[in-house]
Amino acid sequence: MASSKMIITREEWEKRLSNVKTRKEDMNKLVMNFLVTEGYVEAAERFQLESGTKPDIDLATITDRIAVKKAVQCGNVEDAIVKVNDLDPEILDTNPLLFFHLLQQRLIELIRNGKIEEALEFAQEELAPRGVENQCFLEEVERTIALLAFEDASKCPAGELLGMPHRLKIASEVNAAILTSQSHEKEPKLPSLLKMLLWAQNQLDETASYPRIRNWSTVTLEDPSL
Repeated sequence: MASSKMIITREEWEKRLSNVKTRKEDMNKLVMNFLVTEGYVEAAERFQLESGTKPDIDLATITDRIAVKKAVQCGNVEDAIVKVNDLDPEILDTNPLLFFHLLQQRLIELIRNGKIEEALEFAQEELAPRGVENQCFLEEVERTIALLAFEDASKCPAGELLGMPHRLKIASEVNAAILTSQSHEKEPKLPSLLKMLLWAQNQLDETASYPRIRNWSTVTLEDPSL
């Protein structure tokens, strides 16, 4: 017979929480880490003034990184490549997969804009040689070129390449590569901590009834089931 769950009242739960000491400085660093990683430069500057928390990178570099990210999101891949090389030429030199993805995105944008001849020439000169050296690259080139076989490219099996989610995916890859080159984490710490909290709560659900967080947007606690 399964044992009954331990009951932890709200009063007892809040008492336990009050015994957990969290330094404000550590919380401020988490916030700054999030603002820097996500590229909220103005918010990071204000937070630095208000809290005295120093970012671990030059905030000026955030503006450059976000300019690259926005260029990809807007389909200006050539501009994005130039900006990345201005920041650090080694980023693309040492990351052939990322460089290929940017070139592939450039091809996608040419197809999107109906520049068929230019797209074919670009694919032959820039992408085909890379496909010869890498089977995965070749498959991606063929998948992208398949868009040209459809009058309405969105109906192609690879039609998702034309969607905004694909642009965002490539922009995220570029953003992560730039952060890595600056010795900064690819992802902010705060979301990871929230995922750990959710996992811990789910684990505790198996053995105890307690004031759990039901609404994560407001961090509202619900009373335990008696």
